[in-house]
Amino acid sequence: MIRTYLVPLLAIAGMIFAVATVIRTSRPQVAAPPVIQPPSAPFAAFVAGSGLVESASQNIAAGTPVPGVVTAVDVRVGQHVKAGDPLFRIDDRELRADLEVRRAALAVARQQVERLHRQPRPEEIPTFEARVREAEAALDDEKAQLAIWEKVIDPRAVSETELVRKRFAVRTAQARLLAARAQLDLVKAGAWEPDLAVARSQVGSAQAAVDAASTEVERRVVRAPIEGRVLQVNIRVGEFAAAGPLLTPLMLLGSVDPLHVRVDVDEHEAWRVKPGAKAVVFVRGNRELRAPATFVRFEP
Repeated sequence: MIRTYLVPLLAIAGMIFAVATVIRTSRPQVAAPPVIQPPSAPFAAFVAGSGLVESASQNIAAGTPVPGVVTAVDVRVGQHVKAGDPLFRIDDRELRADLEVRRAALAVARQQVERLHRQPRPEEIPTFEARVREAEAALDDEKAQLAIWEKVIDPRAVSETELVRKRFAVRTAQARLLAARAQLDLVKAGAWEPDLAVARSQVGSAQAAVDAASTEVERRVVRAPIEGRVLQVNIRVGEFAAAGPLLTPLMLLGSVDPLHVRVDVDEHEAWRVKPGAKAVVFVRGNRELRAPATFVRFEP
């Protein structure tokens, strides 16, 4: 009896529930009013798009050309910087020590050139003049002795060998006198020009080494490439700064005077946007905050 009446009743009840559910869900839903009223464009025809505020120069991720430990951070977020202002510094103690060594070598090279320019020393000339006088006196002595031997009339009283020796002694004294005079002239002439050229080349080489070391020291100071404002600082003193492109830039800066708004326009409506057209930007969430915009450029 239960099966005879209960099963049909349950089937009928299920059918009624299904029909009621279909009717209820097929009713059109009433659209909920927006929480914030969307902005309305002040133009009869317009193209809308979502925008992103960015710096006029686009955001510049400042990085270091060489990795190292940060020893100083010279700026803070929001600070205005000029082109060339230091942003942060990398440890450069070893390079500075090497720079001092190269500067010392440069000073030695310059002193070498100065020493050559000041030749001859005044104290050296009297010494070489005295050697010339000594050589002249020795030559006169040898000539006098040779004259005495040559005046002897009796050839048996003079040894031919001794007479030859006296003549060679005169020639030797003459050669020594010439050498002493040449040495005196060499000292008075001062430094040889090729020696000066070599010394100057050594100064140039030392100066180039100093410039190279100074450049390496300067590379450890990261400077602002343009005038603008610091937008992010993601590095601290004592942290290791890696070189190359990073997911999180060490420091972000850009020119914010004026600001730019990058608007993404649907490709199907891109043809409607004309260069120089007027535009109005609204702050998301508040349609009362608006500002006129000027067209700058297209970026496909």
